[in-house]
Amino acid sequence: QVRLVESGGGLVQAGDSLRLSCAASGLTFSKYVMGWFRQAPGKEREFVAGISWSAGRTLYADSVKGRFSISRDNAKNTVILQMNSLKREDTAVYYCARSRGWYGSLSSGQEEYDYWGQGTQVTVSS
Repeated sequence: QVRLVESGGGLVQAGDSLRLSCAASGLTFSKYVMGWFRQAPGKEREFVAGISWSAGRTLYADSVKGRFSISRDNAKNTVILQMNSLKREDTAVYYCARSRGWYGSLSSGQEEYDYWGQGTQVTVSS
């Protein structure tokens, strides 16, 4: 059974940094594209960042480009989202997601991901 468990969320001030982790189990982790999404109160869930199965390619939403960095450790079945220079508008529940199928293409579309974690809350105060 595929399981994705996020951790690392919390309450921080604007300008601070946070490091989110997603621990994956029940899958051959190194064969899947992984992504981070977020959902703010009253808003649709949106793509934040994605990383190819080999970690050779990354993709970011324009709103986080230059501030967030995604990485993965295939030996530890973990994907990391390093968030720097946080802004109030980054406040949201952050979700880790696994792409459909092996060796898929890196995509920002939610329909391309089929397993999701329970989410971790990130709150940025000014």
